[in-house]
Amino acid sequence: MKYRSQQSFTHAQPDKIGVLISNLGTPEAPTKQALRPYLKQFLSDPRVVEVPKVIWWCVLNLIILNIRPKRSAEAYKTVWTEDGSPLLTHTKRQAEALYERLTRKYGDDVVVEYAMRYGEPSVSTAVERLLAKGARKIVLLPLYPQYCASTSGSTFDALAHDFTQRRWLPDFRFISHYHDNPAYIKCMADKIRAHWETHGRCDKLIFSYHGIPKRYLTNGDPYHCECHKTSRLIAEALNISSDEYMTTFQSRFGREEWLRPYTDETLKGLPDKGVKSLQVVCPGFSSDCLETIEEIGEENREYFMEAGGERYEYIECLNSDDAHMDMLCELVEQNIQGWQVGDNYQQRDQLAKAIGAEK
Repeated sequence: MKYRSQQSFTHAQPDKIGVLISNLGTPEAPTKQALRPYLKQFLSDPRVVEVPKVIWWCVLNLIILNIRPKRSAEAYKTVWTEDGSPLLTHTKRQAEALYERLTRKYGDDVVVEYAMRYGEPSVSTAVERLLAKGARKIVLLPLYPQYCASTSGSTFDALAHDFTQRRWLPDFRFISHYHDNPAYIKCMADKIRAHWETHGRCDKLIFSYHGIPKRYLTNGDPYHCECHKTSRLIAEALNISSDEYMTTFQSRFGREEWLRPYTDETLKGLPDKGVKSLQVVCPGFSSDCLETIEEIGEENREYFMEAGGERYEYIECLNSDDAHMDMLCELVEQNIQGWQVGDNYQQRDQLAKAIGAEK
């Protein structure tokens, strides 16, 4: 069969609204064996690596996948918990908290699932679960506040590809970004302010975002601009001046120039400029993961302290904080306005019965 039909579908099934939240992904285990297929899927995405396919296939399969899985597995082992991957754990909790909030207001008319762009549960798996629960209208919320083609755009691609294989397509809405959403900005500012109230302030606040190749910016990707706008709005909410904070970019890969300034190089150089204490926050990450816990919380701490720094603090992501979940719930509600549920199935059921009687 060319097009997939929903398993156990009945025309008497009530219509519901499906909410799908998604994040980047995670390997199934912190091992070389688990990292290889995960990295292959991730780095084979043309949205992530915009290099001619033939050239990149050789580089990826002959070099990277023979070297990087072992190194990445060692890093993942440092952040792995009894519950598994931190990113998967946080995303699951976010889905549960979002469902709880939406259920209070909409009852059984709204269902929620979570997906990983790479790894499991896949976008296709999550869509299948939503449809099985009766979702005929789906809103997709990638948990990336700032839009980037290699994150939000790639997530859209995954869903669109799934839709090309289905017989009956649901209504669909896509939340591409929320980098300047007032509630999101307030959540970030309140998180930092709460940290200050407990630990005091440092010489400088660093906003560190995941980097992308510079040519993506010159080719029109808005990510760089949205990151800087987020930093500016949070700084305004905190009432701090431009010399009290910096925006930097982390996690670069390969020899190509990426967005600058680089987080690691910046932290290595700050002590010589008289900055002896730092607090670092990652507004582009909705959940703590390898890049925040290990790279920012540990690796970059070492860079700063070895360069002469005296105090370094990482401020955690919003994760499933109540204020964050209230904000995401509000964002979803704004994007499902006008959608009616629960009525159409009765007409479909009557029509199906009438057709059956004619036969």
